[in-house]
Amino acid sequence: MAVSDAHPSLESSDDIAHADRLRAGCAQVSSELHKLIVGQEKVVELVLLSILTGGNSLVIGVPGLAKTLLINTVARVLDLKFQRVQFTPDLMPSDITGTEIIQEDGDGRRRLTFMPGPLFANIVLADEINRTPPKTQAALLEAMQEHRITVQGRTYTLDEPFFVFATQNPIELEGTYPLPEAQLDRFMFEIVIDYLSEDQEVKVVLETTANADHTFSHAVTGADIRGFQRLVRSVPVAEAVARYAVHLARASRPGPQAADFVNKWVSYGASTRAPQHLILGGKARALMQGRYHVGFEDIRALANPVLRHRVLTNFVAQSERVTSDRIIAQLLDHVPLPRSGMR
Repeated sequence: MAVSDAHPSLESSDDIAHADRLRAGCAQVSSELHKLIVGQEKVVELVLLSILTGGNSLVIGVPGLAKTLLINTVARVLDLKFQRVQFTPDLMPSDITGTEIIQEDGDGRRRLTFMPGPLFANIVLADEINRTPPKTQAALLEAMQEHRITVQGRTYTLDEPFFVFATQNPIELEGTYPLPEAQLDRFMFEIVIDYLSEDQEVKVVLETTANADHTFSHAVTGADIRGFQRLVRSVPVAEAVARYAVHLARASRPGPQAADFVNKWVSYGASTRAPQHLILGGKARALMQGRYHVGFEDIRALANPVLRHRVLTNFVAQSERVTSDRIIAQLLDHVPLPRSGMR
């Protein structure tokens, strides 16, 4: 599927060269990651898309599927500062933002000095984010959204680039604080890590029980990432593609115009952030694949990670074991592709 009314290229030959560097850099980063990460190609792609767009993502998976290893390895390959925070019920906002402490200066006078917390990194892994109280979740939310934190009335800007990857364990819910819908909506993707194939699992077992010393080449720097993020936003999008992304989000919302299966199974549908993230992710995906415009296939490919945490199922769906992924699959079948701009 292609779109005829999308501009065929970026603005200049410099942009094209930059796009080629982005594609080559992402391929190199992916290759470096797979020195340590076995399989999970789709997961790696979504993590790279998060980085190219400046988005934050939820990473969902049962214990032992290398969620922490993946994000830590991404930071090592990109040579970015990494911090992992284990979220617990007693974690306070100051434990992640930092706090002011009293110190003596050279003249023996005492003064307050700010000691930065683990949020002062480039990539932050919020491990089991739903195990910490809402007040601490809210402190993380400000950092995610504003790239800054406020302590004792003072605002501190975080280092760029800055990303939050938050993990959740789907099988242990006792003693957790479910993320509010408003905070879930701030995450660009919900990335689901599933079990490996048998051959891949054997490879993991053999490699992790032998001596290994992995070194990585740094093909992409933090400065490159900031440039790539600006380039992604300059990728043209046809109105027909943008309208299709909006149609998908609107079709997920219950109401008089909604499909029967939506009214039956959905309590709340996707917000306007959903088509924004579909388009932004589509721009990055197009560049990664060597294209200079967004196609309908990009929107469809990203529908699940963008919509699954925004399409909230009701009691009927839960009782019938209907998942958000199933509803999204039906939405993709239900919402027609626009005729305008197709060829």
